[in-house]
Amino acid sequence: MNDIRVGLIGYGYSGATFQAPLIAATAGLRLALVCSSQPEKVQADFPGMAVVADPAALIASSELDLVVIATTNATHFPLAKQALLAGKHVVVEKPFAITVQEAAELADLAEQKKLMLSVFHNRRWDSDFLTLRQAVESGLLGAINSYESHFDRYRPTVRQRWREQDLPGSGMLYDLGSHLVDQALVLFGNPDSVHCDIGVQRQGGMADDYFHLTMRYGARRVILHSAMLAHQPGPRFLVHGELGSFTKHGLDPQESQLLRGEGPASQGWGMEPPERHAQLGFTRNGMTVVGTVQSVPGCYQAYFEGVRDAIALGQRAPVTAREALAVIRIIQMAVRSHAEQRWVAFE
Repeated sequence: MNDIRVGLIGYGYSGATFQAPLIAATAGLRLALVCSSQPEKVQADFPGMAVVADPAALIASSELDLVVIATTNATHFPLAKQALLAGKHVVVEKPFAITVQEAAELADLAEQKKLMLSVFHNRRWDSDFLTLRQAVESGLLGAINSYESHFDRYRPTVRQRWREQDLPGSGMLYDLGSHLVDQALVLFGNPDSVHCDIGVQRQGGMADDYFHLTMRYGARRVILHSAMLAHQPGPRFLVHGELGSFTKHGLDPQESQLLRGEGPASQGWGMEPPERHAQLGFTRNGMTVVGTVQSVPGCYQAYFEGVRDAIALGQRAPVTAREALAVIRIIQMAVRSHAEQRWVAFE
């Protein structure tokens, strides 16, 4: 089987840190062309790599099978649409699009053209989430009553970058919120209703840097929270069920490992140190067990392996366009809830 030829649009933080190294590490994929305004940066990492400055030139190339889009959020829709119309399979960095209408148009187009369209919700393959998902799906915790997922940081200074400017799709809710919403939907599906508080807390802030989103599933409450002024973050996950509880501190190590130049072949890839392992307590047959649960290793590489198999073998995409559309629907409901100061029912 010939390698799937990949073109990458965008070589900023996401393209350089996540997309390019993971594509290069995936057997059966070959990074063949990059679109960037900084060719010297690309070639420092990939000597001899062909680089173009115009996304249209990359999309039009007959030498590519798959286009990966790692650009600013507002450009995801037009670039993905252009690539699909050109007959290319497409991977889009999260968030999928700015609106449900854009996301639905792309999903419909991919189905009409019989092309794979997927969104890089890589944090489905975080060590902590894989461990939590195993605990929930095994039934150790019983029926889940409350689920809290926090992604907090301490970044008091507003940086001059598009994610922190007053632009469509900028801010924490579209950025980190799309990860948290996607994880919640994987575990629990669509909620009954949504309530959200969104704020700008840092001096000089132009885009939201705080949100507190509650998703209601009957009696269950799912709380998704993120803030930029959390000097001492609390648990990453705090989950309570009828039979037990799961508490997890710290973040998955893979992003830090990628920043150090490590990859899936590196020793200790995706493995958390013991001090970051979750605390698990549950009751079974009248006996209460409390202790530490060893983290499942994270595996971002599984995403691009799934993309390869979806294209080459016709398997289901690792994150489907319809799944990613559901994330945008929840984000838009959250924005509406904040604007109208009320619960918004899922339609």
